[in-house]
Amino acid sequence: MLELIRNHSKGWLAKLILAAITIPFALFGIDQYLSGAGANVPVSKINGDEISLQEYSNTLESVRTRMQSQSEQYDPTVFDSPAFKQSILDGLIMRRLVNAETVDENFQIGDKQLSDHILKMPEFQENGQFSEAVYQKTLEQNGLTASKLESSIRNDLVVQQARDDLASLAFAPKSLAESAVQYSYQKRNASKAEIKASAFISEVNVEPKEVKAYYEKHKDKFRVPEKVKMEFVLLSAASLINGVTVTDEEVKAFYDQNLDKFQGDEQREASHILLGFGVSATDADKEQAKEKALEIEAQLKADPKRFEELAAKFSQDPGSAAKGGSLGSFGRGAMVKPFEDAVFNMEVNQISDVVESEFGYHIIRLDGVSGTSSSFDSLKPQIKAELIFQKAQIKYAELTEEFSNLVYEQSGSLQPVANKFDLTIQTTDWLSYEEGAKYFKDNTKLMDMVFSNEVLKEKRNTEAVEVSANNLIAARVAEYQPEAPKTFHDVKQGIEALLKLEQAMKLAEAKGKAAIATLNAGEQDETLEWISEVTVDRKNAQGLTEPVMDKVFKMNTTKLPAYDGFVDVNRAYVLVKVSGVSNALTEDETLKQRAQAEYEAALAQEYVAAYGKSLKAKADVEVSRQLLESPQQP
Repeated sequence: MLELIRNHSKGWLAKLILAAITIPFALFGIDQYLSGAGANVPVSKINGDEISLQEYSNTLESVRTRMQSQSEQYDPTVFDSPAFKQSILDGLIMRRLVNAETVDENFQIGDKQLSDHILKMPEFQENGQFSEAVYQKTLEQNGLTASKLESSIRNDLVVQQARDDLASLAFAPKSLAESAVQYSYQKRNASKAEIKASAFISEVNVEPKEVKAYYEKHKDKFRVPEKVKMEFVLLSAASLINGVTVTDEEVKAFYDQNLDKFQGDEQREASHILLGFGVSATDADKEQAKEKALEIEAQLKADPKRFEELAAKFSQDPGSAAKGGSLGSFGRGAMVKPFEDAVFNMEVNQISDVVESEFGYHIIRLDGVSGTSSSFDSLKPQIKAELIFQKAQIKYAELTEEFSNLVYEQSGSLQPVANKFDLTIQTTDWLSYEEGAKYFKDNTKLMDMVFSNEVLKEKRNTEAVEVSANNLIAARVAEYQPEAPKTFHDVKQGIEALLKLEQAMKLAEAKGKAAIATLNAGEQDETLEWISEVTVDRKNAQGLTEPVMDKVFKMNTTKLPAYDGFVDVNRAYVLVKVSGVSNALTEDETLKQRAQAEYEAALAQEYVAAYGKSLKAKADVEVSRQLLESPQQP
């Protein structure tokens, strides 16, 4: 019972199923997918009530986003797993069932309870208080009416109320709970030894008649799958690169249009002296400011060390003048373009000529450079390669329809399409379905076509299939080899090795059980090689495998040391020793209280899960496996 509860409380799939019958979708999930257009084909029916593909897909994405934002411990690949998808559907089904049950049992949420809940919802809070403006804006952004939203939230609260009432029924006698919690946090000193089957191979003798008998009994398992030799042509964006040209002008234009993308993290530290001429300056005003700037420039060329002095005396930028003209560090995009162009083309300690900007005339000194530069010259080869491939992709996209049509229209041969697109017809070795799928980037779609009647028996081309990004293939069968039984000669060595290993495993198991009997009698077995003893608990295996850990915590430890064993899948008999047991909760009162709370929460979750299963068992539930397992959802 304890293991079951722990599995339910710790497993992320269980948490998903339970979460799906609480209130996480009240505002941005339920109403959105119920009002969503399209994809209304049902993925499941519960007593005639449909769960649409749209609802399922939106919930799937909502849970994925929520889990990723709340925790980094989930492997992103699990989100595409069948188990994850099934858990989402199970949650929706359970939600429907619980909702129907609350209606039947007349669960109700009063207006005041609903109002109090909405007033406390963080989505509608501003400065720690409910905001009517935020509430109305949220309704508008999500295309909802107040009555529709409140009806959905009311329904969610009813479901939550039912769930909480169920959880409150969870009960275990105090002595049982304390014992279970103590056991859950217990530590054990453990070791293991192995008696490998391979050590007994030399003692085993298998008669030819045994090998033959095994072959005859399992002949249906010894078969060579049907195979084909295939011809195929490949149209790829990569093969079109040689026919693509990109000019230096195109590269420069792309660089200029994407400066933000290429600027890197380079920072420049500079100082300046500004002679401003005002927003409504006349030509005479500008000329006067320029003459003064040229005069200062001449003084700096004569003595560059006077820069801070002259900046403090003449610069009309009060923010920097007091600091000797220093502007600090900045990256591209922080300054007006004429100023930036000058700074990012200077050497450290260089003083510029007079630079005009909308603010006036600047004399600039570059004080330092940090970060990585991303100049046009350094990036030119990279940009050119990127543009070439982009053009190749565009050309590829333009040709795919013509390629596909020609393969279909001239289905008796690949030669026409090869001639049209200057492609080489390639030939594979003999390939089974599985081998072919791997050969073509794990593409089962192409192999389904290859082994279809139209392609296999009528000798037609397959349709064009994109086996990977920017790679389009059409194939046909050149030769076919039907499924056939393997001869006894082909498999007898393998069968003999298998039978020897099975008999050797029996000898290893017999020796292991005899050793356990010896050890339990208080005697030692010097032939065993025990690993160094480790202290483990249920969360920390210290390198022990799951089967060993399972055995460690199932062994009777009334008498220590205790010994037991099992046959391992790796063809060995594993002996397990527990030499000590300690209860981690005995002295730590805080840990004891936390463990007790975990146990009660797990027990409550188990009650809720069991309730959901009981409802499902009584309901008429239909599931479209094809839609559920579809790799793409709308």
